[in-house]
Amino acid sequence: MYVLSWSQRQIFAVLAVVGALLAMSVPARADLNIDITQGQANPMPIAITDFTGATDQESYTGRDITKVISADLERSGLFKPIDHRAFIQTSESLQVQPRFADWQVINAQALVQGRTTTQPDGRLRVEFRLWDVFSGQQMRGQAYFTQPENWRRVAHIVADAIYSRITGEDGYFDTRIVYISESGPAIKRVKRLAIMDQDGENHRFLTDGATLVLTPRFSPTAQEITYLSYFRGVPRVYLFNIETGRQELLGDFPGMTFAPRFSPDGNKVVLSMAREGHTDIYEMDLRTRKTKRLTDFPAINTSPAYSPDGTQITFNSDRGGTQQLYIMGADGSNVRRISFGEGRYATPVWSPRGDLIAFTRFHGGKFFIGVMHTDGSGERTLTEGYLVEGPTWAPNGRVLMYFRQSPGDHRGRGESTRLYSIDLTGYNERLVVTPRDASDPAWSSLIP
Repeated sequence: MYVLSWSQRQIFAVLAVVGALLAMSVPARADLNIDITQGQANPMPIAITDFTGATDQESYTGRDITKVISADLERSGLFKPIDHRAFIQTSESLQVQPRFADWQVINAQALVQGRTTTQPDGRLRVEFRLWDVFSGQQMRGQAYFTQPENWRRVAHIVADAIYSRITGEDGYFDTRIVYISESGPAIKRVKRLAIMDQDGENHRFLTDGATLVLTPRFSPTAQEITYLSYFRGVPRVYLFNIETGRQELLGDFPGMTFAPRFSPDGNKVVLSMAREGHTDIYEMDLRTRKTKRLTDFPAINTSPAYSPDGTQITFNSDRGGTQQLYIMGADGSNVRRISFGEGRYATPVWSPRGDLIAFTRFHGGKFFIGVMHTDGSGERTLTEGYLVEGPTWAPNGRVLMYFRQSPGDHRGRGESTRLYSIDLTGYNERLVVTPRDASDPAWSSLIP
């Protein structure tokens, strides 16, 4: 077992926000924004200049920060960073005052400038300003203090701040992904628990592959993971603390195929278990380890997930003859079916915004990832394929990640399983790069 000390690597020793705006006097709030309710067909051109520094090291760090911010915003599909070769004003002269006419001529609608400075105590100070090019107004300005090795996380936080100010939605770049890393032949697959930043950086393995692991899930604090592991053929559920590397056995659950999901307050998990020939949904109080049965129906009831407020649970069941999606109260009351399409529905997951449920659907020999409103209306497909499965939400509820398997030949050669992300418009589908094959992703909340 690999013991990961995340605090030494990622968590800020000190992180301070200096004011909402750095300027002593700032004009009224600018009108520049992106309406993303229907997606963005034409990404906003944005100029992100190299963050400057007084020393070579500060300049190197500043350029690295700029690259991460640009990559984050570009991947969202809402922004188009302008090539630096088109810039007229230099980063150095920009520190005095932006020449907005120079940025208008290259069609930049927003401008980002920044600076990195090493403090006397060794900490890194990173500041940035966001400008509306056409109004000449500063939209946002902040400064952060942290240890130099945490520059990458600062870059994600700055990207979140820019995304949030222009779109009006929360960002999702300062997050992690936990998933199952896969390697080896199909008949002897090695599956390891792995974690990385949402952009694929800071990749680490959490388990050594000695035992099969499946379906990891994050706690609401993003500091713990629950996952399923088979020990001598018996499914066991573990809690793994990311910061300390401590692993705790939650229990043995014969007949279980998915790891539990946390309640929004982190005090409970909901899970499905097979007992006496029936698969039902149970709730476990993590403080007392007592379980409560929530469904009691002679059918397969599985894949439960809480609503963001913890008052409801969505799950799939074949109680109606085919595998469909249902919603019930968190106490098991008021069960109602919400999907009525052809084929089989599975793995429902409630959006963090509370407005949609994502799911996997199998019909006509294909798999689909889709979303629907919580009353079952507005069902639509985002992507399809030979096998696409396991949707997980970004914390702002605007982007999904899932895994896609591509078929190989009759011996399994050429087969691959990879992670992808896609936005709610069904566009901007992107490969998430991992060292090996990958499946069962889970997206964290924003890192505390």
